[in-house]
Amino acid sequence: MLWPFNHFRKPRNPSRGTIEAIYGMIVTQAREPLFYRDLGVPDTVNGRFDLLVLHLWMVLRRLTSIEGGGAGVSQALFDRFCADLDANLREMGFGDLAVPKRMQAFGEAFYGRTAAYDFALTEGREALAQAMCKNILNGENIEKARLLAAYAEAAMAALDSLDEAVLMSGSARFPLPEKAGAQQ
Repeated sequence: MLWPFNHFRKPRNPSRGTIEAIYGMIVTQAREPLFYRDLGVPDTVNGRFDLLVLHLWMVLRRLTSIEGGGAGVSQALFDRFCADLDANLREMGFGDLAVPKRMQAFGEAFYGRTAAYDFALTEGREALAQAMCKNILNGENIEKARLLAAYAEAAMAALDSLDEAVLMSGSARFPLPEKAGAQQ
């Protein structure tokens, strides 16, 4: 028998396959060569981390707007991100004592960047470009940062227009960065 008060139930945990698909979409986009070749993102561990954080932030932002299941998916996606960082650190040779300190630094970087992007969204594209210039482009090349901000706005608009089921299935795709830059 179904109870009429389903909204009192704890949200269902998303499947591992769903989280892997969404996280895979984020990682694939963060590895897109156009960011590094055309938009000046440093092709370094830090540059790749910054792009991963940018795309994760955009998806988490969209997921939090989904009632009923968005919070559970958001948390599971963030947990997957943390597990990926932990595994990458260990693969790079960091030991059990160093990993927690590095994870704390990554956490601070994640929260600092996402807070800067959230604030910049309220201020407009130039503020977003400034935040991206500082956090992704090491404070250099504001013109490339403006293109990156235009891309982020286009990507967020694309995510916002997606049907929730498409987003939750992990079958969504980000727009290409070059298309966003051409829309300026």
